[in-house]
Amino acid sequence: MKASLHPRESERLKVLHSFEILDTDPEQDFDDIAKLASEICEVPIALVGLVDADREWFKAEVGLSVPETPLSTSICAHVIVANDFVEIPDTLEDPRTRDNPLCFGKNGLRFYAGSLLMTDDDLPIGTLCVLDYKPNRLTPLQRDTLRVLARQVMAQLDMRRALRVAATLRQEVDHRVKNSLQAISPLIRILDRQAQADETREALSTVRSRIEAVSALHAELHRVDAGPVIQLDHYIGNLAGHFGPSAPPWVTLELDLKPIEVSSRQAVAVGTLVNEFAANAFKHAFPDGREGKVRIEIGPADGGRAVRLVCRDTGVGIPAGAPTETGGIGIKIARVICAELQSELNINSSKGGLAIWLEFRKD
Repeated sequence: MKASLHPRESERLKVLHSFEILDTDPEQDFDDIAKLASEICEVPIALVGLVDADREWFKAEVGLSVPETPLSTSICAHVIVANDFVEIPDTLEDPRTRDNPLCFGKNGLRFYAGSLLMTDDDLPIGTLCVLDYKPNRLTPLQRDTLRVLARQVMAQLDMRRALRVAATLRQEVDHRVKNSLQAISPLIRILDRQAQADETREALSTVRSRIEAVSALHAELHRVDAGPVIQLDHYIGNLAGHFGPSAPPWVTLELDLKPIEVSSRQAVAVGTLVNEFAANAFKHAFPDGREGKVRIEIGPADGGRAVRLVCRDTGVGIPAGAPTETGGIGIKIARVICAELQSELNINSSKGGLAIWLEFRKD
């Protein structure tokens, strides 16, 4: 007897396909559930079956060794319509299965029990079922266990779909962020060229540095798919790839970056500070073709619980008479960033160059 269609068949199929699970490779999580169902119910066959429009496809199977069966011979198709737990003690005595060719002969399937794989919208997409080659009955504990395991199958399917949807949304956000950053940077450059006051140009330069730092952070997060925690050394290395080419030909950029992870919030602050220090050094520390280098050092401190950042150059240092406590806008920006990182800024300036350093605890 062929099963009739579910009363909400089109909706049911749409939901089934939304999981994008059909024809995927075997997975240990589902295989383990099928194996456990077989062992607890003490039967040779267990299946995680998904009922499609014209077939039943098995995401996991124990004891059957076939990937799918036609819908015309699917016992699970009857369970979909019944919309409840189904147990058939002897398939040759049940009108739904007694003419099913899978139930005939020496190796015919004589026992079936299936628990629905039900979505939150009360739409059945398949079953977790067990079968035997002889008539059988489950105990109340075995029936309850099969129901619990069916819910675990649905939990796995729901989790995979949710993660896939989240990944799609993140890609859309990534695309929008990238376009926004690309649109803002040219505008800042235009305003910079039109600005008359030095302080305005310095402020716009700082805004551009922060945008570049955020852009590089966005690229790093997208590259490693690491969420809110990233490798600071990789991030600063990538950021240096952006500001490094702006160095004068007679200035060398050196990086000493030890592996260390920080939050994305702290990474943006560090990136902004490094970017600002390098930009100021390239612009002011090496006048008249003076050769030198800018060096950035990052590494763990306090047994790995903190981060130490050192930025130094071999330039002319802060001009004589300029107070290092207040300093120019570059020092002011550095102090603001240190406040963000809840750390203290240390400054040393001499004829041999300028060095700033700080330590901050990781979030």
